[in-house]
Formats: sequence, structure tokens, C-alpha cells
Amino acid sequence: MGLAELTEISRFYGSASGYVIAGGGNTSFKDQETLYIKGSGTSLAAIEAGGFVRMDRKKLALIWEKQYGDNADEREQAVLADLMAARSPGEENKRPSVETLLHDLLPFAYVVHTHPSLVNGLCCSKDGEAKASELFGGEAVWIPSCNPGYVLSSLVKTALGAYRSRTGKNAAIILLQNHGVFAGADSTDDIKAVYGRIMGALEKYIKERPDFSNKAEEYGNSREIAEQLARLADKGSVAVFERNNGFARLVEDASSFYPVSSALTPDHIVYSGSDPLFINAEDLSPAPRLEALWKGHLEKTGRAPKIAAVQGLGVFGIGDSEKTARLALSLFADTATVSVYARPFGGALFMDRDKIDFINNWEVEQYRAKVGNAI
Repeated sequence: MGLAELTEISRFYGSASGYVIAGGGNTSFKDQETLYIKGSGTSLAAIEAGGFVRMDRKKLALIWEKQYGDNADEREQAVLADLMAARSPGEENKRPSVETLLHDLLPFAYVVHTHPSLVNGLCCSKDGEAKASELFGGEAVWIPSCNPGYVLSSLVKTALGAYRSRTGKNAAIILLQNHGVFAGADSTDDIKAVYGRIMGALEKYIKERPDFSNKAEEYGNSREIAEQLARLADKGSVAVFERNNGFARLVEDASSFYPVSSALTPDHIVYSGSDPLFINAEDLSPAPRLEALWKGHLEKTGRAPKIAAVQGLGVFGIGDSEKTARLALSLFADTATVSVYARPFGGALFMDRDKIDFINNWEVEQYRAKVGNAI
């Protein structure tokens, strides 16, 4: 039991289809004195023992004794500083996951947090909380949508205490609205068993799966549009096109595009943006018309889109390199997948605008995107 098992279970879920994308998710192992937590921006699929950050649990516990201010930016900066101060000697060049406090709270040796599309079909749905209670009974704790970091950890701390008082047990499953799932157990085999129960229960509800077949990277005038979009974006930007059966259905018109027109989870915001641009066919020419549409989007959102969808054509990922542009397309495909899986649970539920703005401006996520894009 320990770091070797943590590395194995991390790689297992990091490489499992549908559990982790873009290096997201995090894992941990703890004993009485030390918490080993995945380093921020580290890929679970290829993590080595050195990719975990050793944390002093006594110092982590002291964070709960402090009083932080109400200003969100100042609070998160102060909490981050205290997290950094809780690193064990020799770990100064590593940055622990932003969800370190939450991992430390869970009274299990192993904790695995992932963002499976299947789970997020439930967590990002309008009827998610009611359906979660129906599917998992009293085994799972549901956490309403909130800002990640200290606020989320505080909310979970309160919810876990209430669960213990009510049931006399520790909750092994935490479902986070518009985020993902935490599973805790005292062995990696039991972690797999918990995830097996979760995925098995959800599989029974899924009647439809997204269809990304017939993929094409060039179609119609996609090359010319990609060049226009790259010029409109920051200098040196790249626009990559993709069309497939699923994307083709989404771009039939603005109504078809609506289920993917905003953000469902923080990961989607970080890598594919919170506000994709939908371009009607008539806005493609002349070129100044597309330019005006682009500038209008910038004025409205304050940032360039990472996804541009063209009616009747397909979807473009936009980034500062081909890698980041393709990553944006990958996360957009996950948004489409989650929206399909949400249909049996009342349909997709977007994140609130204030929470979207928090992620867009949070230094922690900016750091994760920078490091993750470099992996």
C-alpha cells in the first residue's frame, strides 16, 4: 500500500478511455503524516512517483483554523500560499493540485478524482441531483455548483460532516455539479469497485452515444476559413478544422448548436473556451463581415474564441499552436458528448456566468493550461 499503488491506479484511470482528458483529474494517497497528491499540470496517464507532491498533513489541517477574507482573488492567493507552505522538504519545485485540501479531507487512503463524460452527463444535467439520489441512494454526496479551490473544499467539508452525522459512515462517492466525481477507498481494488458501481449504474440510462465517425480535416472552403480565423486571432495563431457526423448535426443551425454553446465544466473552459463562436453561413463573406462578427464576440466576451463553428460546415479549434488548437477540438467533442449523455437526465445544464468568469480569470487554471499545453 502506498506510492507504487497510487502510481498504478493513476495511470490506470489516466489512460482509460472516457475518464480523463487533457491531463485533468487528480489522485492521492495518504497516511497519518503525509499526503501524496498529483502535481498540477501533470498527466495521470504517464505519471511517475516523482510526479506526486508530498504534503505535510499537520500543516494542511492548520489551513482550516485560519480566517480568509471575502475577496475571491485575495482569498485564493492566500490559500495557495498556505498550500505551498505545506509542502514537505524537498518538494519546493512542485505545485500541488488545487484540490489538495479536498483530498486531505476524505478519510480514505486512496482518492481518485476524474471527469468521465458519462458521469458528467449526470453532473451537468438539469435533473442531476434528483437522479443521483435515485441511482446511488445514500451512498453518494451531491455538491451543488460552486467555485473550485477553497470554496469547494469548504462546502465538501460541511457536506461530509453532515453525511457522517446522518449515516454514521463516510461517503465514498462525491458528485460535483458541473465538475466530476471523487471516489475514495482504502485500497486501489476498492477504488475500481466504486467506479464500477458508478459507471454501471449510469450505463443503464444511456440510450444514445455521440457519433464522431466520418471525420474530415478539410471540407468545402474550410482551408480558406481557417486562414481567416487564424489571421483574426492573436499573431501566430493556428486554426484547425474538423467535420464528423456529430459536428455536422451540431452546426446545422444556431438552434442545433445551442446545447454546446456555453461551458459545462472547468476543463472545457480552460482548453476549449467558455464562449464558442457560431458563424451563420451568410456571415462568411465578404471577409469584413466575418471580421465584424469576430470583433463583436471579443467585445461581448472579452476574449478570443477557442472554438468557431460554421453553419453547414464544421468546427474550428483555434490556438497558439496546432497542438492547442486540436486540444480545443478534443474538449469541444467532450462537451458534445456530455450534452448527449445529459439528455436522459433532463438535458444539459450550463455553468452559471459568475462561475465561468471565475475560471476564466483564476490564476490556478491559467497555470494548469500553460503547463498542460506543454506536456
